[in-house]
Order: sequence, then C-alpha cells, then structure tokens
Amino acid sequence: MSLTKNNLFSNIKYDFPAGLVVYLVALPLCLGIALASTGRSDLLFSGIIAGMIGGIVVGSLSGSSLGVAGPAAGLVVIVVNALDTLGSFEAFLLAVVIAGILQVVAGFMKAGIIGYYFPSSVIKGMLAAIGITLILKEIPHAFGYDADFMGDEAFDQKDGQNTFTELYNSVKYSSTGAIIISAVSLAMLILFDRPFMKKIQLFRFVPGALFVVMFGVVLNLVFAGTIPAWTLSGDHLVQLPVATNASEFFGFFKTPDFSAITRVEVYTIGLTLAIVASLETLLSVEATDKLDPFKRNTPTNRELIAQGIGNITSGLIGGLPITQVIVRSSANIDSGGRTRLSTITHGTILLLSAVFIPRFLNFIPLASLAAILLVVGYKLSKFSLYQGMYRLGKEQFIPFIVTIIAILSTDLLKGIAVGMVVAIYFILRKNSKHSYHYVKEEHRDGEVITLILSEEVTFLNKGSISATLDHLPDNATVIIDGSKSLNIDYDVLEIIQEFKKHSAPLRNITVETKGIDAVEAVGGH
Repeated sequence: MSLTKNNLFSNIKYDFPAGLVVYLVALPLCLGIALASTGRSDLLFSGIIAGMIGGIVVGSLSGSSLGVAGPAAGLVVIVVNALDTLGSFEAFLLAVVIAGILQVVAGFMKAGIIGYYFPSSVIKGMLAAIGITLILKEIPHAFGYDADFMGDEAFDQKDGQNTFTELYNSVKYSSTGAIIISAVSLAMLILFDRPFMKKIQLFRFVPGALFVVMFGVVLNLVFAGTIPAWTLSGDHLVQLPVATNASEFFGFFKTPDFSAITRVEVYTIGLTLAIVASLETLLSVEATDKLDPFKRNTPTNRELIAQGIGNITSGLIGGLPITQVIVRSSANIDSGGRTRLSTITHGTILLLSAVFIPRFLNFIPLASLAAILLVVGYKLSKFSLYQGMYRLGKEQFIPFIVTIIAILSTDLLKGIAVGMVVAIYFILRKNSKHSYHYVKEEHRDGEVITLILSEEVTFLNKGSISATLDHLPDNATVIIDGSKSLNIDYDVLEIIQEFKKHSAPLRNITVETKGIDAVEAVGGH
C-alpha cells in the first residue's frame, strides 16, 4: 500500500469520504456527551463546538495522521462534578482553558514520552474492550431504547442502570420501527463493505454510511405516512439545537468567567482535566498508530501541544474539553482515511451543517447511526485479534484479557490501570529471569559454576540472583562475572557481598568475582 504525500489534498478522494463517515459518527456522540456532561438542553451545542475544534484546530496542528479529537465520554463524570463544584458553566470554561495551558506546557516539557510506556497487550486489550462496549451500548439504540446517551462507555450509568440491565430494557421497550431501520442499515453496511461494491466508482467517493443515514430518514418518513406507530421521534432522533436567526446562533457560544480566576477549585479542576485528557489522548494515540495501515508514529509531545491549544480554544468559545478518541479515530481508519485532512473535513462539516442544515439533521434516526457504530465495534474486536494474542503466550494474553474484563466492568481509565498492573507484573517476572547466564562445569576438584551477569543488573533482578545463590550446591566454586555489565545496582552488590562473606564460608563455597570492583567498597559501608 502506498501513500501520496505531495500536499494536504493529495489524498482527498480517500480523506473526504472518511471525514464524512467520521462526521456521521461524531455528531450524535458530541450531542450525547454534551447532554450527559451538562444535563442542560441549552448547552448541547458545547459538544458540537468541541467536535469542531477537535477536527479543525487540533487536526491542523496535530502530527497524528488519523487520530480524531473531540468531546470524550471518559470526561463526563469530571465535567458533571466540576459544574456542581463551580456552580456555573462559564467558570468551568475557565478550567478548560487552564487545562489546555497545562497540556501545552506538558508538551514543551516532553511529557508525551509517557505514551511510549503503555504495553502493547494493554493497548490491544483496550481496543477490543472498546469494540465490545460499542456493541453492547449500541444495541439498545438499535432497538429504539435511547434512555442512555450515545457514546457512554462506563458500565454503571447515570440513570442507575448498567450495560447489562440496559440490554434487558432494550428488548422490553423495543421499537419496531427502530429495529427495522437498524437491521436494514446493518445489512446495507455489510453489503457496502463487500469487495465488488468497492469497484463501483460512486461508492469509492460516497461512503455507504451516508446512504444508510439517508435511507433511515426516508424509511422513517414512510412510517410516518403509513404506520404511525412505527415512527421514530423526539429522543430517538438527532437533536441538534436550531437557531432561528444569526443572533440566536451566536448565543450558543459562551465565554469563560474570568472573575473566577482567583478560585482554587478552578485550578484543581483544570489540573484534573489536563491529566485525564492527556492520558486518554496518549492511549488513543498508541491505539490509533497500531491500527494505522501505514504504521506511522505520532509525535506525542506535538500531540499534547495540539490538544492543549484545542482545549484553550474550546474553553474560550464555550466548548467541552477534548481528547483524541479511539472510536472516531477507528471509524476514520475503517473508512479509508489516509491523512489529517479527513479529521479537518469532519470538523468542517460539523460546523457547516450546524450553521446551514440543523433542521434536516434532526430527521436522522439514532437507530441508523447505531448500526454504523455496531460495525465499528465489530471491527475493533474481531475474533482474529484474540487468536493472535493467544498465540503470543500467557505473558501477552493474560494482561490483554484482564484489560478487557476490567474496562467492561468499570470504565476506560480504571480498566487500563488494572491491565497495566498485570502487564507490569509479567514484565518484572520476565526481567528477573534474564539477569544472568548460568554455566555449570565439572572439574577434578569439584563443581565450578559461573554466573555471567547481564549488561544491566538492577534491583528488579535482586530476587532471582539471591534465590540462585541460596540454591548453589555446597562445596562448589562459584565465579560471579560482571565484566560485561555496564551497571550493577547497589542492592545486587550488597547481596553478592553478603553471600561472599557470610553464607558461602558456612557451606564451603568458594566465591570469585570478576569485573565487580565495587563489591569490596560495599563491604566497607
């Protein structure tokens, strides 16, 4: 697979359709996250603002070719608590600006290097878990049960329900019209994904997701005229705020309350947002780079700076905090996006549609959009991913599975934390076994055992070296060779010295050391 790099528009035939699909995915997510975060219909546009900034501003500044930024479900709880603490949305916007400034500072301080320390097994577990979560969370919307907001990722929901009770409710309170629309939409998406359909010129530039949305609108209008009981309305449709004039439209934009600059809580919330948003961004960057068919690497420090500028801009004009998000990034990749033009395109379409066609967008059934997200979820959690991880052995497979279970039963960041603990355990376990090379030889005067220490011997190797020395046979000669070591931690030197001076003589073990001059110095402490 080749990639044209002449200019930003060289891959427009791939990036524009992908941007359009990302827009269709992002629109309900922006609105759903805004409603869940603020609980106010008059602030729904804050999600659209965040989506536009994530696409246009962050997309223009980022070094990520396929990552898409916007409002994230992982920040909902923080936003809700922040609004309760600060008492006003305008004061909260100031905290968003401060969070952005902190992210910019972190980027210039090279804090993006943290992103390189997430184990591959945990990142792949995160991708699989998000895929399963998407499927489980979108089934209710496909059935016409839209009590929970679109884009929720947490197991426990704000309405007291959880992922599994929501599945039961979706069957109990299902809508025939929604089921028909989502089923036909799924069938169409599967058809459009077939190789023979991609040979048709029209479908190379116009994505199948657009036809699915248009079909859902038409079919719902047909229901309205023929079988009113099947018609979807109200909460079952996109609900984009509609302005009757320019003044009302500009009223959707808010500015920060700078009088709150002296409040300690503003800085506390700003710091919290900066940390969580940065972590989610770095996780998404790692996951997106793994999905990238061209295997490009995103400069993480530049990404933090771009996200920071995005959050400063979003906070200044009334938007929610933003991060890079894997669902939209994955949709971008699956739709054939190649460069950041697709991200910029999705943000531009969000802006133009909010200005010119909000009434028409409000005819779109959530059931059609749920079908698109179900397909995205399936592609993130294919069975082949599990097979591949299983073949890599338990040191990769166990952290992978634990990460999935933890994310599904809690939320993204908590699940990642649990997965990291398990992955680090296996890393330490493996590291402890590779601190030396054990050579045993038979001589006339008895056994001669040589322990050749590795280049780097740290406190992590202390346990394995200590256990090996304890299990040496009595009456043997032991040569501890550190001549190839660049560094030996004090902890390990201390163990060698203790063994040489105290334990070895009691067992008639002769100990010789090579290239470990510091051993004698340790004995003097």
